[in-house]
Amino acid sequence: MKNMGNMMKQMQKMQKQMVKAQEELKEKTVEATAGGGMVTVIASGDKRIVDIKISEDCVDPDDVEMLQDLILAATNEALKKVDELTEQDLGKFTKGMNVPGLF
Repeated sequence: MKNMGNMMKQMQKMQKQMVKAQEELKEKTVEATAGGGMVTVIASGDKRIVDIKISEDCVDPDDVEMLQDLILAATNEALKKVDELTEQDLGKFTKGMNVPGLF
């Protein structure tokens, strides 16, 4: 029974650490670019797009589709980086637990 109590305490401690890590993750940002830096997207650790920068050089009214593609590519890359950051920061809590869909 003592082992069960220790295990519960460890789980509670780990849960507090995970909550803290999740809160810290919200404060972090990642940046991704497309088109050689023509479009930059900055996303927060909780998958919110917080800024988009577009170079004036890529604003061509006759080629809006290219700008759309660059924004889409940079946004998808930023979200991919958030996933990698999440795994890096929170993955240590789930190593060996094999809980699909936890993050």
